[in-house]
Amino acid sequence: ASVSEPAQKCCTENIQPFLTSILEELMGPISSGFMEVRLLFDKEVNEIIQDFQKTNDMTRLRENVDQLMTLPFNSVKMEPCYLKVNLLQELLQDLKSRFKVYHIDFVIQRTQNFMQELMGNAVYTFEQLFSPSRQADSAKVATTIEKVKLRVLK
Repeated sequence: ASVSEPAQKCCTENIQPFLTSILEELMGPISSGFMEVRLLFDKEVNEIIQDFQKTNDMTRLRENVDQLMTLPFNSVKMEPCYLKVNLLQELLQDLKSRFKVYHIDFVIQRTQNFMQELMGNAVYTFEQLFSPSRQADSAKVATTIEKVKLRVLK
């Protein structure tokens, strides 16, 4: 009871006025990283569509979709997404000194984990909605892939 009032006053005067600007500043790199995840998924699926349109090979399509499923764990392809979030390191240094924010690496790592999880959810949903083994008419496959991709991105 004796700590509650001074703590509330401290938060109201020293932290709350800055929260909106801090969140806006932090959301830039975070949003950029998640947009990069979206663009990577879009690019990878577009490559699958283009490859299928060239080859019309259902076996190769299955292999490409299987390879897509490993995308969240492909550190080379996911690296550009992760690098966008590394900008938080610089932004959080100021917060560290002003508000005693520690464990900056933890914030960045958790954000990157969420990015990997989002990509995992995207490729899983794609695979569930589009199963190459269920496609009977190969003429409609590219169109179906595009529709599924748009549905996942939505």
